[in-house]
Amino acid sequence: MGYLRTGILMAAMTALFLGIGALLGGMGGALFALIVALATNAFSWWNSDRMVLRMHNARPASGPEGAALTQMVHDMADAAGMPRPAVYILDNDQPNAFATGRNPANAAVAATTGLLRHLSREEIAAVMAHELAHIRNHDTTIMTVTATFAGAISMLANFAMFFGGNRNNGMGLIGTLALMILAPLAAGLVQMAISRSREYEADRIGAEICGNPLWLASALEKISGLAARIDNDAAERNPATAHMFIINPLHAHAHDKLFSTHPNPANRIRALREMAGERAQRGPWA
Repeated sequence: MGYLRTGILMAAMTALFLGIGALLGGMGGALFALIVALATNAFSWWNSDRMVLRMHNARPASGPEGAALTQMVHDMADAAGMPRPAVYILDNDQPNAFATGRNPANAAVAATTGLLRHLSREEIAAVMAHELAHIRNHDTTIMTVTATFAGAISMLANFAMFFGGNRNNGMGLIGTLALMILAPLAAGLVQMAISRSREYEADRIGAEICGNPLWLASALEKISGLAARIDNDAAERNPATAHMFIINPLHAHAHDKLFSTHPNPANRIRALREMAGERAQRGPWA
């Protein structure tokens, strides 16, 4: 169901882009904006992992703690039949983690020192399995594509602001102004909806990778409680990366609000416990 919802939302993003392009500048203007947006996002796509890791001052996992984390991640990746990602540590007391990279062969996972300090080994394994699920599901690629369309839609709105758009579109000045404001907002909402949809899917796949959904449920409960009280300064400085973390690192969107990039942790925990109950009825986890 997660893949179907993502496909529908991405189709909606595409239709929104093409419709706005035709209304504001004709298909020629829409094509030009898309080309520029693709070029801009292509650079980000190829360099996204290094850019994000640098933003959060990530360092390669090293020392006894780093070696144990790397071994844990690589063992789960091997068991899941996927390439081994690079493993990084963020010196931050807020327990959190994220995955980045343009594809499974060029991916990295990062965990904060707070995550390693506050969670049990099983809970850490579950969190890292969730991040491996994002990589296996090509979620970072999906979010790059949606960012491309969101950027193109915003660019079309800017064209309308500076050049007046297509004067023959029949909407009038007020309609054009409204479209300039609402189009980027709608694109952002679709982008957020896709991000939220992928979190549920990564929870499900991550539970399968680590072998126990209750480990992930327990981890989410701990992380959400601590993240609400502990600042993540790097994330606050770079809010555009918030959707990458397993729990929203920002304090502004703690619940399941319209503009949140993450589902409510309570809803995710409930779904994981239901998954554990259903799996228990079929027999023990392998």
